[in-house]
Amino acid sequence: MSTAVTPGNGRRSGRPGKGVRAGRPHASWALPAVLFFTFFAVVPMALAFYLSFTKWNGLGDPQPAGLANWKKLLDDDRLTQSLTVTVLLTVVSWAFQTVVSLLLGVWASGRQRNRAVLSAVFFVPFLLSSTAISLLFYALLDPNFGIIHQDTLGSTSGAFLAIVFVGGWQFIPFHTLIYQGGARQIPEVLYQAAAIDGAGRCRQFFSITLPQLRNTATTSGVLMIVGSLTYFETVLILTQGGPGTDTAILPYLMYEAGFKSYDFGYASAIASFLVVAATALSLLLVRLTGFGAMRSTREGM
Repeated sequence: MSTAVTPGNGRRSGRPGKGVRAGRPHASWALPAVLFFTFFAVVPMALAFYLSFTKWNGLGDPQPAGLANWKKLLDDDRLTQSLTVTVLLTVVSWAFQTVVSLLLGVWASGRQRNRAVLSAVFFVPFLLSSTAISLLFYALLDPNFGIIHQDTLGSTSGAFLAIVFVGGWQFIPFHTLIYQGGARQIPEVLYQAAAIDGAGRCRQFFSITLPQLRNTATTSGVLMIVGSLTYFETVLILTQGGPGTDTAILPYLMYEAGFKSYDFGYASAIASFLVVAATALSLLLVRLTGFGAMRSTREGM
């Protein structure tokens, strides 16, 4: 325990002094994280926003183009379809990953040894790269040499569901870990009181577990939404936006503009639009759920 010197007699007191703040780290501790975020997030986003007002093919100096790229984005017929596919992918992925990771997280929050071992096994897919996972499932879904002797990726519904499943297979372990940590923070006394009142496991889950995991679900949901809006490797390797343009989400449209048409100004406009959309959705979700005013659910226990 830190001690404070009492003025006048030189003695040390076990209590902090009147002007001493205990348990609050100095702001300098956040400096490495702030610098990392600035150089690898803020600066690239600022450069992309700048390039969205220029015409540049990747060579030479960017030339000012005003609002030409943004007007082109609004007039692009592919934007509506790509935006629809992106929103649909985000909603379906969020629903699928939330249900599965919530149930697995609550189950894994038990103290049994076998649950701890299985939790570690479940987490393995998250340690693999998206590219490696996409290549693995591309081989498994091959109609000639895969485990399913059908052209799954050749149909609109099959390709879409394949993207949802592969993304969920990779990221559900991460969200399971989030829900597992949240479920373990729920006071056991709540379940004991519910059991005394005759509530079964199902009633306890809906009346205690779900309300207590509200803030955890908000955190997980924001991460899922932002992640779904930035899907790229999975779509590129599995479907390449096909069949036709049925799975051409906005990040893939950005890739085509930048690395196929070499129109990096237009690609930067799409990237800036994605950043704005993801930020707006995240803030809206936080606002609607009251996450910004969150207080400890264990307060007073």
